[in-house]
Amino acid sequence: MTSELVTTETIGRIGLMRFNNPEELNTLHVPMLQAMEEALTVLERDTNVRVIVVTGVNDKAFIAGGNIKDLNARRGLQHYSEFSETVHRVFRRFEVCNKPTIAAVNGWALGGGMEFMLTIDLRLMANEAKIGLPEIKLGIFPGGGGSQRLMRQLPLCQAKLLMFTGDFLSAQEAVALGLVNQALPRAQLLEETLKLAERIAEKSPVALKFLKNSMLHGAEMPLEAALAHEAATISLVFDSEDAHEGCSAFLEKRPPVFEGR
Repeated sequence: MTSELVTTETIGRIGLMRFNNPEELNTLHVPMLQAMEEALTVLERDTNVRVIVVTGVNDKAFIAGGNIKDLNARRGLQHYSEFSETVHRVFRRFEVCNKPTIAAVNGWALGGGMEFMLTIDLRLMANEAKIGLPEIKLGIFPGGGGSQRLMRQLPLCQAKLLMFTGDFLSAQEAVALGLVNQALPRAQLLEETLKLAERIAEKSPVALKFLKNSMLHGAEMPLEAALAHEAATISLVFDSEDAHEGCSAFLEKRPPVFEGR
């Protein structure tokens, strides 16, 4: 599928989504968010796609943030009803997607771009790229989920430091903080991301779906409830053909062939 703002293609079992508005550095406005959601729906519904990779079309920007001119034209209730509800819905769609997601952060991921990155399961980043939440410099604060997700992914004092100062992070700094899995030369970023995606695509789609569900929801529960959720979830996985294919393959000393059933 190709749209003006977001394109998708499949590479074997990988769905590749590219943000395609380089003239505006892929900044977020309602049409961009709607295009992202439509692209996600296409890849979610494609039964051949097991892993989804997201990236920008060129070396400049992943998503450089919100469209400031667009945001400046709004007032409180209008912003809430026309933009805020949309950005939260779309970002949450990516966060709860039942297929693993990987971000290849090729360039600027600032403001809403970093907030979006925080919804993606795994993150690889070009050495030359920068991430950050600079909203405080504009007299606002991260309102696309960043003020809530960042403090769930970093120690609270580190999350506050980034949001209170608006400072940018290099790829190496992001890896050191645990916000990004790996920093790579830009020329190798997409190739290495696709290799990682293929490694994951070899695994059972059923197990990946329920593992992601168990971790996503368990993280918000007290431990006792989370363990009960895990026990119920793994029990469902044992009803799948994939679970018994994996165990049988191990016993028979052969590679498993997972069909997603």
